[in-house]
Amino acid sequence: MNISGIGIKPDTVEQAKSAGYDRSQIKQMERSGQIECQTCKNRSYQDGSDENVSFKSPSHISPGASASAVMAHEQEHVSNAYKQASQGNGEVIQASVRIQTASCPECGRTYVAGGETTTQIRYNEENPYGQAFKTQDSASVPGQTINLGT
Repeated sequence: MNISGIGIKPDTVEQAKSAGYDRSQIKQMERSGQIECQTCKNRSYQDGSDENVSFKSPSHISPGASASAVMAHEQEHVSNAYKQASQGNGEVIQASVRIQTASCPECGRTYVAGGETTTQIRYNEENPYGQAFKTQDSASVPGQTINLGT
């Protein structure tokens, strides 16, 4: 019996094949997310950093949820940078997130494949020797004259 005739949508490629859907219909259902292809079903995400963030062990994310899940994960890295800066008398001077997309080779669906966070922290270290040199230099510069002639 063809399930499509009674309004029940298949959940897998196998169900769609046994229900009588042709190859192009199955491809379209995979691309639209009505059924999940095996490659998308088996895709997992894992963080490779040494920070305490999510995805330390491989985890599955559906293609439809990959954008928000990856962005939330990368935001954890940004939050960690601000926390690290505040604990070390520093400030975050730059934080950027780059999201990478890809297309599934099996179904052609576009998904977020991963992300990369880059941060720069400037620490405000007090160096009494450096400050003394700056003070000494500024005191000696204003009264100097330069002779460009002769």
